[in-house]
Amino acid sequence: MGASAPYFIMSWFVYLIECTNGSLYTGITNNVQARFAAHLAGKGAKYTRANPPKKLLNAFECPDKSWAAKAEYHIKQLTPAQKRTLTEQSLKN
Repeated sequence: MGASAPYFIMSWFVYLIECTNGSLYTGITNNVQARFAAHLAGKGAKYTRANPPKKLLNAFECPDKSWAAKAEYHIKQLTPAQKRTLTEQSLKN
């Protein structure tokens, strides 16, 4: 047998962006910096094209895409105040 290909574990993230109008956007990605840059360039989600991003509030690492999608769903159920509290609490730890 030949040499095996390197095995990489790809992390997924759920992230929160504050938009210029004060609203919050939640999404998932495997590359936070590239995804945020896409949002800034107007090539991200339809929501952030209409509501331009102001800053990346936080990103939470997840073990896989499925987990990130589930976390995204639960975070989207929170009120904006609860999302901000979640972000602030995680930054303190």
